[in-house]
Amino acid sequence: MFRKFKLTSLILVLALILSLAGCTTDKEPATNTEPAKNTEQSTNESDVLAQVVSDYYTNMGSDIYKISQKEFVDKVKAGEDMFILDIRQPDVYNEGHIKGAVNAPWGTAISENLDKLPKSKPIMVYCYTGQTAGQTVALLNMAGFDAKSVNLGWNLGISKVEGVEEVIETTANEFGQPTGVEIQAEIKDAINKYFAGLADVKGTTYANYKISEDNAKKLLDQEDNSVIFLSIRKAEHYNEGHIQGAINIPFGKEMHKEFNTLPKDKKIIVYCYTGQTAGQTVAALRLIGYDAVSLNGGTGMKANAPFGWTNKGYELVK
Repeated sequence: MFRKFKLTSLILVLALILSLAGCTTDKEPATNTEPAKNTEQSTNESDVLAQVVSDYYTNMGSDIYKISQKEFVDKVKAGEDMFILDIRQPDVYNEGHIKGAVNAPWGTAISENLDKLPKSKPIMVYCYTGQTAGQTVALLNMAGFDAKSVNLGWNLGISKVEGVEEVIETTANEFGQPTGVEIQAEIKDAINKYFAGLADVKGTTYANYKISEDNAKKLLDQEDNSVIFLSIRKAEHYNEGHIQGAINIPFGKEMHKEFNTLPKDKKIIVYCYTGQTAGQTVAALRLIGYDAVSLNGGTGMKANAPFGWTNKGYELVK
């Protein structure tokens, strides 16, 4: 009798174990479904951003998303219908800005007001020297706006145009009501993250996703292997002289096709002539996952002295 009871108990225990194992097996797939979903969403976002970056370069016109300072001032004088975005800080904006310009200081003030920008007219963007305007213009065009940066910004470009005082005012202009503009969710989220990320680099060597000439030279002299220099100047100018160790991907309609040759485990210091097209390139690279910053002032030209590598007395090599 006792042996029969013992056998029955053993059978019940085994049945209970099998039952619990069965429950565990049933729950297993549910535990794994969420990561798969997140991976799919991440892949979709990456695909969307890669496509808008590709479109940005493929659709690039001969003006390379820029307008000369004189042409810009002439358009303002002629009263052409355009939206003017001044991304300098409020204090300098209040001291004087182009008539009709609305102020959105470089940073989240831009991303927070995307819904108040028009897609029905061109947007002209200016900063101090053209570099952060270059980043902004790239992002705005990727969001579907028709935006151009004013060459050399306010300090080196606009303020030096003859007769510009005729179109300067101190009266502040405000954003209007939302325009009803639609921006693809993945792109809008990426732009929000881009500008929010400026807070993480504020006060560092890479503030504003840029690096000074002096700090870049220190990294070069230290032979820091965590960084790589990328020249986006024309091939002939690269051959005439470039920063030691720099690789060359000339700025233009096809350059994005070579982005996959760049390392994602290094910081990429991008430089052009004065820093403006480097700004555009930095925005594109960061959007698709590269840790890119631009070299302040580029290699340097007479027009943007004293900024730039050669204007600081640093050499280029062949």
